[in-house]
Amino acid sequence: MEKENQNRSRRDFMKQSTLLAGGIMAMPFVSNAGYFNSVDDTIKVAVIGCGGRGTGAAWQALSTKYNVKLVAMADAFRDRLDSSYAALTKDEEGDVKSKVAVTEETKFVGFDAYKKAIPLADVIILTTPPGFRPIHFEEAVRQGKHVFMEKPVATDPAGVKKVLEVADIARKKKLNVVVGLQRHYQTSYRELYKRVKDGMIGDITSAQVYWNSDGVWVNPRKPGQTEMEYQMRNWYYFNWLCGDHICEQHIHNMDVMHWFKGAYPVKAQGMGGRQMRTGREYGEIFDHHFVEYTFADGSVMNSQCRHIKGTYSVVDETIVGTKGVVRCGPAEIISKGKTLYKFDKATDNNPYQAEHDELFEAISKGQYKFDDTENGAKSTLVAIMGRMATYSGQIIDFDTTLNSGISLQPERYAFDANPPVLPDENGFYPIAQPGVTRYFS
Repeated sequence: MEKENQNRSRRDFMKQSTLLAGGIMAMPFVSNAGYFNSVDDTIKVAVIGCGGRGTGAAWQALSTKYNVKLVAMADAFRDRLDSSYAALTKDEEGDVKSKVAVTEETKFVGFDAYKKAIPLADVIILTTPPGFRPIHFEEAVRQGKHVFMEKPVATDPAGVKKVLEVADIARKKKLNVVVGLQRHYQTSYRELYKRVKDGMIGDITSAQVYWNSDGVWVNPRKPGQTEMEYQMRNWYYFNWLCGDHICEQHIHNMDVMHWFKGAYPVKAQGMGGRQMRTGREYGEIFDHHFVEYTFADGSVMNSQCRHIKGTYSVVDETIVGTKGVVRCGPAEIISKGKTLYKFDKATDNNPYQAEHDELFEAISKGQYKFDDTENGAKSTLVAIMGRMATYSGQIIDFDTTLNSGISLQPERYAFDANPPVLPDENGFYPIAQPGVTRYFS
């Protein structure tokens, strides 16, 4: 659903861009407060992670009305970088293609490619598998760059802790950071949020949030691949890279509740497993999770996500208050069968584009306006709590998890290094077992 909406919105944007190209001037570049090293009004961008999402995010950055140039690209794999570059320079309308200023000298490949690309740009797009997000974010902020980074921002508690620490440095440097929880930039959600804050549904008491779908791609193992390369290519199914689909996708839905309520759950308990996706190619992740999250005031968020073909698909959020109910999908607020408010979905915006439009507007004006990092990190931790709860069958609390120091990352990043999990002699990976797997005594 997300992918279809994104692709449709991109096509619509491209149709509109030809009409706008002749009438929109790039806004003047403001270089006060030491925001840029550029000598003209160009905002230089580097993309770290050139898969589908990286290509989409780069496209959206280049589709803003500001004087943006893509100057560097980095990925662990050359073929991914090349396919991304080809997609960005195939633009028939010419708007995006004309803003790609990447040369062979500014294409970087390998685990350390990000260190070579970041110095060349003013804004860094971080769209690798999320296990790398903390170290990439840390390097971008160390070098004083503005950041767009996709969710989740980590796959383990140690990574979340690192991102929160780096967020403090980014604030002191007045660096804009946008996290790709794009519902925050969607007009229908913003209008619903305003009415919730104005008291239309009263006090929030519960929520039901869903990401149930058929699942995503699988990249089969190929002859000659090291274990590290195989896991990197098939990254969705390994927790050190992805965090499981409760973290990689379902974070969107849980984050809406955190946003509307203005709080994060203090504990989680739940159940899940591998019922249908049991093959070697699915690595170590579950195919379904159901988590009950409890907030400090006793309110509850029931969360369900599932990757099983042929089952009921729904990606949505329902938030219940003492005076009414928000149904985010239909963008309406109801109470006792009466509609209190309904947003016209035909007028909704493309939130994937809006997050870049607003970020680059602030940067072009020399404004420090966006700091999504803390929310992105805490919403990530809530998703990780849910995974730990379903994997173990234990009650997992927020503070203990955050301060646990649990890391899933390898000792070193190299194609000849061992990933944190390895297959047995039959090619199967160790799977968490509720009641046996434990995180805390």
